[in-house]
Formats: sequence, C-alpha cells, structure tokens
Amino acid sequence: MDRISDFKGVRTLVTGASSGIGLLLCRKLAEKGARLVLVARREAELEALRAEVAAIGVEAIVLPCDVRELAQVQQCVSRALAHYGNIDMLINNAGYGGHRPFIDWPLEDMENMIRVNYLGSLYFTKLLLPQMVAMKNGCIVFIGSVAGKLSTPDESAYCASKHALAGLADALGIEVEDDGVYVTIIHPGAFDTPFFQERDRARMPPVAKAGMGEPQALVEHIFKTLARGRHDTTYPAGPASGYVVRALAPEFMRRQVKKVTFDKIKHLAR
Repeated sequence: MDRISDFKGVRTLVTGASSGIGLLLCRKLAEKGARLVLVARREAELEALRAEVAAIGVEAIVLPCDVRELAQVQQCVSRALAHYGNIDMLINNAGYGGHRPFIDWPLEDMENMIRVNYLGSLYFTKLLLPQMVAMKNGCIVFIGSVAGKLSTPDESAYCASKHALAGLADALGIEVEDDGVYVTIIHPGAFDTPFFQERDRARMPPVAKAGMGEPQALVEHIFKTLARGRHDTTYPAGPASGYVVRALAPEFMRRQVKKVTFDKIKHLAR
C-alpha cells in the first residue's frame, strides 16, 4: 500500500477515538465504510460513538485501553486481531499537550506525556506492524504536531514527545515501504478542540490563539494526504516555511520564536 482513498471494509484501529480529532476521524471513516476499532480510556464515550456509527450500518468494536500501559495495549491488540483477523490501518492519534515553563513542570506529568504521546504509539505500532508486513499491505498514520518540527518555549515536554514521534515515523516509513506498508505523519498546528484546556489557552501566545483552525479542515487534509500517498505533511501549510528558515538560519529563527512566543507570555504568573 502506498496510498489509500477507498476505505470501504478497511479494518482501522484509532487511538484517542473518544474526542477531538480522533472522534472526527472515526466519523469520517464510518462515512467511507471502514470497519473500526475504537480505542481510548473513556468507555462510555466510545460506546456512544459505536452506537452512532452502527446507526449508519458500520461495524465497530469498543476496546477501552490506557495507551501508557503495555499490558493493556497487548490485550487490546489481541482482541482486535481476534475480532477482525487483521488490522489494515492504524491511526496513532492519542495524545495531550501542555503549556508551562520547564522548571515548573512536574516531572511526573512530563513522564506521563512521553508515555501517552510517544510510547503509546510505539506500542501499537510494534504490535501491529508484523501482521501488516506479513500481509504485504498496511497503513500507519501518526498524528504529530508542528511542535515536533519547531520547538517552542513553554511546551518543552510536549515538543520532546512529538519530536520523538516524528523521528520514529520518518525512519520507520523508509524501512517498511518495500514491505507494502505505507507510513505517514501529519503535523497539525493549533486547532480548536478539547485538546487545549483553559489553563493551556491562557498561556498560549496571541499568534497561536489567533491561528487556531477548525478541526474538520484538518480531518479533510488527513484524508487528502492518504489519497496522495504523502509521507510528511503540515496543516495548515504556513508553519512549514519555518522549517526551511530554521534549517538555513537557526539563530535568526530562534530570535523570532522567542519574540513571538516567550516574550509575549513571560509576564504570566507561573
């Protein structure tokens, strides 16, 4: 598989399916006829989504799982494979963010963020990849972040988790493309979803809040990315220009980032 536009019957496991982008992705997949595995911690929300897609004739199973816990992920994958036989597409969407100075960021939460944002995706990918390689067919989608490409102050732990995810996706995609497995990573900017709590919004620099997009537009971009077979995309496209500037003029980029982010929020109480 080097691209995908026909999702009818495609057995798809989505993490973080209970809200935000994950929820919208599942609804769109259901419209396109995919067969779903709904994964998140909140079982009630997953059951509501399962009933919603069942109403339009789409098969979905609910598998509550804490992606931080390897044993739970192993059980989840085993149950998904037992039900569907194989999984054709994995969407690693589960994750959360935060805005606070590194010195004030509790170590426990930073560790937790790495476990959710990076290790959860690592676990599902490691466990589902072998059967995709055996089928010579499969698709793995990582939902990254612009913060995984451009580091910004007040998001150090989050940036670290998404940089790790970007490295995994880039290397893995090259390794397995000749085995019929298509890997892509999407780097969203800021979108207006429950991902951002009020505490985080209060610390966001004005440029980030002003640029918040509608999540449905991101979902449409993800499906266009899959149809075109692209391996690394940013949406909206604007921040991608910063990747070039950072590569060619890192000191200039550092000063600009400080000016439009940290200098705008450093007066806020910790």
